Amino acid sequence: MASNQPSDGVDPQVLIEEKSYVKIITMNRPRQLNALSANMVSQLLKSFIAYEEDANVKLVILKGKGRAFCAGGDVSAVANDVTNGHWKFGANFFRKEFTLNYILATYPKSQVSILNGIVMGGGAGVSIHGKFRVATENSVFAMPETALGLFPDIGASYFLSRLPGFFGEFVGLTGARLDGAEMLACGLATHFVSSSTLPLLEEALFKVDTSDPVVVNSIIEKFSQRVPLKQRSAFLRFNQKLFGGPTSKSKLKLAHFEWIVSTGASPKDQSKKFCMHLSEKAGCKVLISASSESSECAAMSCEEKSAKISLRVAGPYWWTRIKIQSGSRLN
Repeated sequence: MASNQPSDGVDPQVLIEEKSYVKIITMNRPRQLNALSANMVSQLLKSFIAYEEDANVKLVILKGKGRAFCAGGDVSAVANDVTNGHWKFGANFFRKEFTLNYILATYPKSQVSILNGIVMGGGAGVSIHGKFRVATENSVFAMPETALGLFPDIGASYFLSRLPGFFGEFVGLTGARLDGAEMLACGLATHFVSSSTLPLLEEALFKVDTSDPVVVNSIIEKFSQRVPLKQRSAFLRFNQKLFGGPTSKSKLKLAHFEWIVSTGASPKDQSKKFCMHLSEKAGCKVLISASSESSECAAMSCEEKSAKISLRVAGPYWWTRIKIQSGSRLN
């Protein structure tokens, strides 16, 4: 049974279905790659809080409609509010988003995110914090915030700092795009399931009548598989010893080198573009500092830190820049 049906001819941004003891939440902005609007964040937050208290809900499945799970927060809409003088709207958006991330990180019931497409920025916040993350051959993960002059927020320092070695810092600094196999190899995904098998997996999960993560895991394992990494995989190229340098400067230099290698262009041709890619080095240094401090911190601490830094770093200049860069592509 589906809820949130449109009453005014406009498609709802969040679709909710019920299958016995299972709730299926589908983010429904395919043209915008399911970018999180204020309305979506509010609905997701309200739903997860309600299901936590509902004894008839044992499992929550979260997915996205179209070719993206979720491409991040709808920053263009927030930027319009902020640059028009409505700072409270932007602050309220982030407050709710980070609260949602924390609730997912501490959710007592089993929650499965089906990452069959693009997973970036805020999309990682509503999935990677959860118990089960199912990647496919269509998955594309990235934390592109440093290219916009910010830093990976949404409590990303919590899960990035827990990736093998310094790979989390590498991903955050370079904005490297990872496929499903790489997500599984580094721990961002808990399982890899072929997209053609997803309908069978979902049907099996619909029969769940318990919140026991062992039971849910055993069901997903029946459909999961191990996949080899590609020869040019970022995870294979990553050099933990070199990237584990003690200073922010050394990490930024290595990020510069890796970015040039990944683009296949000469340093001379790409030097100017890379300056735009890192844009605000302060954002990159914030990431390095936050990652090193968060490896032993709880999720709440990381979310609070993200919120405080975001509100301080994202000043009028940054919001104007976001508005110019994003334009109307997310509207």
